[in-house]
Amino acid sequence: METKISFRHVSCFLAIARERHLGRAAERLNLTQPAVSKTLAELESLANIRLVERGRHGARLTPAGEHFLRYAIGVEQAMESAAGALQGPVTPPVTILELGALPTVASGIVPNALLRLRERHPQTGVRLHTATNDMLLSALKAGRLDCAIGRMAEPSMMQGISFELLYAEPLVMAVHPRHPLMSARHASPQSVLAYPLVVAPSGTVPRLHTDAFFDAHALHVPGNCIETLSVSVARLLARRSDAVWITPEFAARDDLERGDLAALPLAVTNAEEPVGLLRRSAGEPVELVETLAAILRELTLTHGGRGPARARRPIRRAPATRTRKR
Repeated sequence: METKISFRHVSCFLAIARERHLGRAAERLNLTQPAVSKTLAELESLANIRLVERGRHGARLTPAGEHFLRYAIGVEQAMESAAGALQGPVTPPVTILELGALPTVASGIVPNALLRLRERHPQTGVRLHTATNDMLLSALKAGRLDCAIGRMAEPSMMQGISFELLYAEPLVMAVHPRHPLMSARHASPQSVLAYPLVVAPSGTVPRLHTDAFFDAHALHVPGNCIETLSVSVARLLARRSDAVWITPEFAARDDLERGDLAALPLAVTNAEEPVGLLRRSAGEPVELVETLAAILRELTLTHGGRGPARARRPIRRAPATRTRKR
C-alpha cells in the first residue's frame, strides 16, 4: 500500500481535514469537487478503511482519519523541508512559529515568552492566533498551529495532543479602585449582581466556573451581562465604569499591580484553571516548540508567569470583612 499512496492523496486528505468540507477543500487545491472525492476514495480504497464521514453539513474525520492525520502532517512537513533544501537559500531562512493562545493567556505569560524567544532565535517570526480552547485544539490537530497555550479538554478532544501543565490561576472579580463595592462593609455575591457584569462567553472554562460560583449561592449570571473574550475591551469596561470583570487573574494582572484595577475580596473557590502547553504527540520534536517550552517553564517556575521585566507590586484587594454568624 505504501508504494501506491502518493503525495496527492496526502495533500487531498489534509485539505479536507483542514476545511472540514469537500467543496472548500477543492477550492483550496484548485481542483473540482469530483476530483477531490475521487482522490479521497482512492486513498480509502488503498487503506481499506473509511477516513472521512461525508454529510450534508460537511466532512468529519473518523477515528482512523484522526489517527492518519497525525502522520499525514509529518509527511507534508518533510516535503516542505525537502523542497526548501533544494532551493538553496541565499539569505538566512526565517522560520515562522504558528502559536495559538487563549485570549486571557495571550495578555499574561505570552509577551515575555516571545521576547525571550526573539533573543534566542532572532530569525524566527511568530504568528499568534487567539481563540477558544476548542478552536485551538482543532487547529493544532489539523496542523495549522505548531503549539498552543491553553487548557485540558475532554479525552475525545485530546486524542493525539499532549498537555504540559505550566500554572494554575484563580478567577478574580476586578473593579476600578473607587468602585462602591470597595468600600462596602459586606461585599457579597448578591451585591455584585447589582452592577453590570463582564464575563467570558458560555461554554468556556472561566464561564463554567463563574456560573458555578453563583449557582452555589442560589444565584445566576443575568442575561444582560457583557460576554467577551477580548481582554482589552473587558479591562476598559472595568476601568471606565462600575462593571465587575470576572476573569482569570493573569489577564488582569498588569492593571491589578499598577492599581488601575482592584480585586474584590470574594473568593471563587475550586476555580483554579490549569494552563499548559498543547502540542501534537506524534512526530519528531520541533526545535522552536522545544525552545518555547523551556522558556515557558523558566517564566512560570521563577516568576509566576510574568518574567523579570520589573519588580512586581502587590495586587490591590478590597479589605476582607468578617461575616456575621447567623
